[in-house]
Amino acid sequence: MYDIIIIGAGSAGCVLANRLSEDPDCRVLLLEAGPRDWHPFIHMPAGLAKLVGQKGVNWNYDTAPEPQLGNRRLWWPRGKVLGGSSSINAMCYVRGTPADYDDWAGNGADGWDWNSALPYFKRSERNMRGADALHGGEGPLYVSDLRYTNPLSATFVEAGAQAGYARNDDFNGPRQDGFGFYQVTQKDGARCSSAVAYLNPARGRPNLHIVTGALVRRVLLENGRAAGVAYARRGREIQARAEREVLLCGGAINSPQLLMLSGIGPADHLRQHGIDVQVEAPQVGQNLQDHLDICTLQHCTRPVSYDRTSEIRTAFDYFLRGHRGPGSSNIAEAGAFVRSPLAPDGRADIQLHFVPAMLDDHGRHRLSGDGYTLHACFLRPRSRGRIVLDSADPHAAARIEANYLSDPEGFDLKMMIECARLSRELFAQAVFDDYRGAPIFPPRTDLSDAELADFIRAKAETVYHPVGTCRMGSDDGSVVDTRLQVRGVDGLRVIDASVMPTLIGGNTNAPVIMIAERAADLIRGRTPL
Repeated sequence: MYDIIIIGAGSAGCVLANRLSEDPDCRVLLLEAGPRDWHPFIHMPAGLAKLVGQKGVNWNYDTAPEPQLGNRRLWWPRGKVLGGSSSINAMCYVRGTPADYDDWAGNGADGWDWNSALPYFKRSERNMRGADALHGGEGPLYVSDLRYTNPLSATFVEAGAQAGYARNDDFNGPRQDGFGFYQVTQKDGARCSSAVAYLNPARGRPNLHIVTGALVRRVLLENGRAAGVAYARRGREIQARAEREVLLCGGAINSPQLLMLSGIGPADHLRQHGIDVQVEAPQVGQNLQDHLDICTLQHCTRPVSYDRTSEIRTAFDYFLRGHRGPGSSNIAEAGAFVRSPLAPDGRADIQLHFVPAMLDDHGRHRLSGDGYTLHACFLRPRSRGRIVLDSADPHAAARIEANYLSDPEGFDLKMMIECARLSRELFAQAVFDDYRGAPIFPPRTDLSDAELADFIRAKAETVYHPVGTCRMGSDDGSVVDTRLQVRGVDGLRVIDASVMPTLIGGNTNAPVIMIAERAADLIRGRTPL
């Protein structure tokens, strides 16, 4: 018997495990389907390139065939390990813009405006530059400048300046737009995942019980209340009871799947899979949003990229020199936020991640020689997808229908063409003259818009930011209310990226941690900051 059961030890679950177990009278059970975060490539930042093939720490999802992308199935890596996706991501610390959160509040998510969110960003953050009006200096999540960067990354930043864009040394500062280096979730040159930041300091508490290798099959509902969970571990089913609450922190894919497996979701869909309907909730699994990303690749005439870097030598150098050298790089070192000609307001609508290496198919397809890659994504897509069940078997993956580029007006495709154009413009700047080899993807630099559209349909991929499938709001159609409580069930909340009503303008890890920090206060009955 526990007071609180947390399902999923990812970016949100680790925060909640720490904050709720601060109360010694609160018995907390944290369940994670994956293993402990023991793998050394998790903690060496540049090791993320090797984690691509580590099936033991990754759910390795694939979407259903995407109609607007040539019916391709896109690979969706998600963390299946303590720390969740914060243990396998590129560590970029980005919050989005204040207007993103004001939009949430303006559309019914009361209490989630920027002024309400900022104190929780600051509470979580320990920025190496110190505290100020926008940054925290004493939180558990270390946010640092990169210890090592490749010369190509500085070349990219200079290319932005040559193209007429501003420089920006803090994408979370007074303005977001401009070119610069990302700050990263690292401590002393090592990855600072949510498990490192929040879970490690709490491990010794007698009231916190952490169980790995535990796949939750369903939430136990009794008389309209979440009474506990049933989970599988080592071939047998175990039930755990919760006196107060069950907190679902599985992310934008697993959270709606588990709600549906528990009988909470679209009634007809549940019946099709032989699941008894406990709460009819048509919007569970709907409203799926993700940042679609197009990569432009160029050969490099100098052997300076990370393509030929010896992984063994990099690791040896990293651990021998106290977490320094190329091993401390997050690979996606530099980036930018740009306002395109199609932007409807003052916010940047394109995000760039520059990689001083050739990155094709998430790095799973290795190319010979040296090169560099520019990721470009449209920040506020209008297309909407959904998560549905493929099976009532909890061990089977849910069906992911992202529906990229499906908006009726075709605006998302227009913006992706803008992304590809911008990438081509930046690689054409004079500062790249000493490095520029032949184009790789696309294979020519003179493609028309129609040809760029074909290129996007053939090569675009996720940039790993799915949200929205358990939308929060004040309307009856929302899956959770503004306190993140599942409508129609007592004692059950969803706390992860799935509750975001709309995508924020940037990477999603920091916002999820903010959501969990605020949720901890709501659960404990504390006055919000």
